[in-house]
Amino acid sequence: MDNNNLSSEDYAFWVRLAAIFSSSVALLLVVIKLYAWLVTDSSAMLASTTDSILDLFASVMNIVILRFALAPADKEHSFGHGKAESLAGLVQAAFVLGSAIILIFSGMSRLINPQFIVKSEVAIWVTVAAIVLTLLLVVFQRFVIKKTGSIIISGDALHYQSDLFLNLGVLAAIFLSQGIWLQADGAFTIAVAIYLLIGAGKIIFQSVGQLMDRELVDEDLMKIKDIVMKNNQARGIHELRTRQSGAQRFIQFHLELDDDLSLYEAHAIGDQIEARLLEAFEPCEIFIHHDPSSVVKNELEQQVS
Repeated sequence: MDNNNLSSEDYAFWVRLAAIFSSSVALLLVVIKLYAWLVTDSSAMLASTTDSILDLFASVMNIVILRFALAPADKEHSFGHGKAESLAGLVQAAFVLGSAIILIFSGMSRLINPQFIVKSEVAIWVTVAAIVLTLLLVVFQRFVIKKTGSIIISGDALHYQSDLFLNLGVLAAIFLSQGIWLQADGAFTIAVAIYLLIGAGKIIFQSVGQLMDRELVDEDLMKIKDIVMKNNQARGIHELRTRQSGAQRFIQFHLELDDDLSLYEAHAIGDQIEARLLEAFEPCEIFIHHDPSSVVKNELEQQVS
């Protein structure tokens, strides 16, 4: 994730743009695949069309949910609305699971009752066009994910990454089903369904982690400690607690300082450290509790007991 220096406004811009782009591509894919299915009567194209319809529904839903997730904090939600993005990730995973189940049934049907594909040239050209469009979308989504680390875009990207395999499978199945291996479209469809199931599990794990206030990754925790201890007057750090809600990260810790510092001096040191952390983890909120070094040992012992 490369969103350490990304502002809230930039985060909102990129995830909205990605959501709008994916919805536009999904709509176009539904139209051309539906045409191909009507012309060819191919069960493989029907499965691909169904998957694209689910993608379109999920992408449009993302645009709606992002209106809530990117809204600033208010009186009722003082920590912001970022967890709406994690909820959307779970819904995305549900759509992925639904697509996988549909594809499994479709694949099993084609394995049991294989058939030739009529007017295969139409299906081939539509599938090639779908691959090119999907590839362009996936490249852009990965760019946005790298900049933002967005769960909702990650979930959306999973659909279209799987669509690349699905479309390649359909393309191969169209060729192989012309008398080489009639069961090819069924086998490819089931393989894609398995890929979808694995990907959905990853999105569920990531979304639940944020909803349950999971700590930031170890790399980020080490970075926080390094930034704090680079201040010459910092004597230590303990009770570091972190979590993430959408793009917003929350960091809190106890800062150990010399006993003889004035309140003004301690406050100034905290401000310096906070500025460094904001520079590294924007957007985030930071809460620092200042502790005289002499009380730290007793404080920690009381917590253990």
